[in-house]
Amino acid sequence: MLTLLSMFYYICLRRRSRSGTRGEALTSRRAMESGQRATLPISVEVEQYAKEVLDFSSHYGSENSMSYTMWNLAGMPNVYPSSGDFTQTAVFRAYGVWWEQCASAPLPFRRTPKAFHSQDYIELAFEEPVYPTAVEVLETYHPGAIVQIMACSLNPFSQNPPTDVRWEVLWAEEPTKVLTPQARQFSPSIKQLSFPTNLIRVEVNSSLLKYYTELDAVVLRGQKERPILSRYRMPRIDICDLRDSDEELSDPGASFRQAGDGKHINLGNGYFDKLPYELIQLIVSHLTLPDLCRLTQTCKLLSQHCCDPLQYIQLSLQPYWARLSDTSLSHLQGRCTLLQRLNLSWTGNRGALTLTGFSSFMKACGGSLVGLELSCCHFLSEPCLEVISQTCPGLQELNLSSCDRLHPQAFTHISKLTRLRRLVLYRTRIEIEDYDVVASMLAVRCRSLRSLDLWRCRSLSERGLAELAAGCRLLEELDLGWCSTLQSSSGCFQHLARNLQCLRKLFLTANRTVCDSDIEELAANCPALQHLDILGTRMVSSSSLRKLLQACPKLLLLDVSFCAQVDARIVQELCGLFPNVAIKKSFTQ
Repeated sequence: MLTLLSMFYYICLRRRSRSGTRGEALTSRRAMESGQRATLPISVEVEQYAKEVLDFSSHYGSENSMSYTMWNLAGMPNVYPSSGDFTQTAVFRAYGVWWEQCASAPLPFRRTPKAFHSQDYIELAFEEPVYPTAVEVLETYHPGAIVQIMACSLNPFSQNPPTDVRWEVLWAEEPTKVLTPQARQFSPSIKQLSFPTNLIRVEVNSSLLKYYTELDAVVLRGQKERPILSRYRMPRIDICDLRDSDEELSDPGASFRQAGDGKHINLGNGYFDKLPYELIQLIVSHLTLPDLCRLTQTCKLLSQHCCDPLQYIQLSLQPYWARLSDTSLSHLQGRCTLLQRLNLSWTGNRGALTLTGFSSFMKACGGSLVGLELSCCHFLSEPCLEVISQTCPGLQELNLSSCDRLHPQAFTHISKLTRLRRLVLYRTRIEIEDYDVVASMLAVRCRSLRSLDLWRCRSLSERGLAELAAGCRLLEELDLGWCSTLQSSSGCFQHLARNLQCLRKLFLTANRTVCDSDIEELAANCPALQHLDILGTRMVSSSSLRKLLQACPKLLLLDVSFCAQVDARIVQELCGLFPNVAIKKSFTQ
């Protein structure tokens, strides 16, 4: 026991010498405990609202409007302390678990860390860099979605940005279910930073919410000067962070040590290397990616297992977006030769990934890809899409949502991906003047189409919808939200219900012309319906809704918010009769 304690003490002293001498630590401690504390200047706390919205993953509103858009988070509050559904707030695109239950939802990736909960994000720039003391988020409707708040060392207004950009977590927690939808001021306890910041990132997870969360403003409080007490810290020795010296690592006889009687004891892998290869592979498959990389450094046996391409059939790098770089991809490149599904969403921004690094990885690992997630990847350029079209001939799923900096001509390369089954172009700059032409082409060439999102496609007319319904009879999901040119009086929705009898999800959001006849046709022809959104209609009564609920036993979600003829009493009555259906009714105070 004495020998072990002596060895540990020796290692601790060696570790301490790396962090700083004991004399330096004591000097810092004495300086902090001396009478200097009373003479330190008092730093004034600065309070500031967000000056600019820099980036975000999604929003409910359109790009040409201010209603329900993320841009409403810039500046002072518009709504708080009022509660309710207001167009002047920031609203993300989705909420609840409905989106994950849809047939079009991508399968989850293996090895996603349990601590990673984020589904959406927004980045906000403030006027002055400060050492944060508090971050306050004014939530005005269905709070509880915020799961992480981060700070960046980069000053977005600086003319000379640093090459090394650091992101630090100020606060993080699992999703919570708040019982009341009322407004609140959310101000969690945050950690101290070693650098000033004026770039804050808020990440959310709305899966536990009963309706859309709405945010009104974000306040950053902090001091311009670094708090003095945080400058003086004793070097800490973490037993989990102790590392052997170079001499010990290079010792060829480290696996054997001599016992007291002169015999050699084998300190190798023991019986572990006698396990079947497949069993070790199964054990290793439960590790997260960072743990997998750490285990590679332990011994040759585990290095072989951790570098096996079968461990990298699918790879999600989204949880590590803040640390991913060209070097990271280069390090993984040799292991991903059998890669089939890759998630790079949120990665590579502000120069972290380059065309050279991305192209090298795709050329080496893209040959077997069938799924590629690139949501919010602002490093993407036309040459990147060209590389994808050349190196991924079997690609079936491609997500480019919120890649809003790609030029329209870049999308021409997608036409070379002839096996695509799922393509997401939400919030891109692709130019489509006439969606009737798109609908007509889909009806002729994509008769097996199962899911189609035409959210806010304002040029779609009744003619285009009729051709689509006649040609794509296998459609299970159709989003026509905010397609204001479609009028129920033309019979387009009734014709749609008669032709698309496999429908499981139909969104007619904000179409005020939807009437009882449309609902009754859905009840008569679409028994598999699970999700229906008729928010904002003025011509649907409780009688037709009751017929729908009786005829569609699989219905899970019915959104009747702002439906003029459906008041809270009717909703309460329907909820009592059909307890398995989530009937949504938004309100404004």
